[in-house]
Amino acid sequence: MAQIPDKPDFGSEDFLTAHVEDILAFYEPVAFDKDGGFFQHFLDDGTVYDRETRHLVSSTRFVFNYANAFLQTSRAHYRDWAAHGLRYLETHHRTEAGHFLWQRKGDDIDDGRAMAYGHSFVILAAAWAHRAGIGGAAGLLAETWDYMESHFFEPAHMAYADERNAGGTTLSPYRGQNANMHTVEALIAAFEATGEARYLDRCDDVARQFTVTLAEAAEGQVWEHYTEDWQHDWTYNIDKPDDLFKPWGFQPGHQVEWAKLLLQLDMHRPADWHLATAKRLYDLAMTCGWDDQYGGLVYGYAPDGSFADAHKYFWVHAEAIATAWRLYDRTGEARYRADYDRLWSWSWDHLVDHKHGAWYRITTREGDWLEPYKSPAGKVDYHTMGACWDVLSMMRKAGSREREQNERKRIWDSTKAEFL
Repeated sequence: MAQIPDKPDFGSEDFLTAHVEDILAFYEPVAFDKDGGFFQHFLDDGTVYDRETRHLVSSTRFVFNYANAFLQTSRAHYRDWAAHGLRYLETHHRTEAGHFLWQRKGDDIDDGRAMAYGHSFVILAAAWAHRAGIGGAAGLLAETWDYMESHFFEPAHMAYADERNAGGTTLSPYRGQNANMHTVEALIAAFEATGEARYLDRCDDVARQFTVTLAEAAEGQVWEHYTEDWQHDWTYNIDKPDDLFKPWGFQPGHQVEWAKLLLQLDMHRPADWHLATAKRLYDLAMTCGWDDQYGGLVYGYAPDGSFADAHKYFWVHAEAIATAWRLYDRTGEARYRADYDRLWSWSWDHLVDHKHGAWYRITTREGDWLEPYKSPAGKVDYHTMGACWDVLSMMRKAGSREREQNERKRIWDSTKAEFL
């Protein structure tokens, strides 16, 4: 591992902008596949170790990455790349049954299931592509929303079911929070891209269901797994606390991610319960998930408070960083700014690859390097760049507010002077 540079000012716009550039620079020479879509599996040094497998989550997250990169930098090739990725979704992931399949292996379908989690990211990708001015994105967004509503949404429970078989005809009995959380994320983006209130209406219903109603039976936290009739399933995957999409235990990364989404939702549709619930979820995650011995947030903890998986994951820290800054921006409480710096400091020392760029996916509990697979299916640093862009958006809004206040003061002072 490379020598760790001195810590920068993590609260600086210049630092965050430069850090995103470093991550983009890691993927830029190796990710684009001229034959369609993007390569998705990278070693620490950027070597592509699997050129065939294409996972829906990576395919969509690359569109998110490059649409945002275009909006941040105005570099035309990033919009071209986002459009390239959107075409791949239509030509290689979309099925005759109308859904987007989970994974391809070359020309073959490796897993043809329809996953609500994956469809939420199609909506997210389409929303950001639409904001980047990419043709056809608005139609894709609306069509995917319609599919989600007709094939996954369960009105009696104000929640989305999780998966259908490859033919799209049969629902699995499994129910989970993860797909619902990312659907809320996607629908906030859909509202911001289109201004259509129906997306925000659904966000509010689903967010309340998981972070308030269902959380009551889990001591104020969001549990991962549920039965077919939406009762808490406390034993599902109990032997798999390290599962990539359905881990057992409370996930501090998901508690803070829900908190971030509530704060985003509140910007568009304010409600008293948003901030109170966001603070509760974030505070519990930091209290229960922070490793006092080695630092950093663990992947998961059990209902009794013991660590279920003490490995340290990149995305958990990225989401916590964004949420800490949003809470600081919203409340002005110094403890959230201190958390922001503490989370960045640990990540800087253990998760950021200072030699090759981007972030390591996972470390040991102690924060040591664990594996050479920097970006297997699903990663592509969407969380890390997304966190930086989210914080930057808050900083710029705060700067705009400050400039507006200063201008009002200047006008008021000059007006007063005329009457003195």
